[in-house]
Amino acid sequence: MARPAGPYTPVVRAGDWLLVSGQVGSKDGALVGGGVAAQLHQAVANLCQLLQQHGATLADVVKTGVFMVDISQFAAMNEAYAEAFGEHRPARTTIGVAGLPLGAAVEIDAWAFRPVQ
Repeated sequence: MARPAGPYTPVVRAGDWLLVSGQVGSKDGALVGGGVAAQLHQAVANLCQLLQQHGATLADVVKTGVFMVDISQFAAMNEAYAEAFGEHRPARTTIGVAGLPLGAAVEIDAWAFRPVQ
């Protein structure tokens, strides 16, 4: 698991909720190639790893935030997002931003509902 790029915790439990900090499409310390779609797939894979630490999956995600440097790439991001989440459709906000950590094209954060066992 990669270390955070700043002074924050990548995933926090708050009661029955898991809050996952923004994930970019990095693997082994570097952004993956292939543009927005490839970076989003890797960012979701990173998100999944953090959820798994608490026994959760993408099916437990109820809200995501997607941040994009180039909002004109929305269709490519949306297609990759639909592939990653399958039939599960959490609420989502998509926001165009001026820049992201590590020079990423896209970042995703999430709220998941996973009751304490």
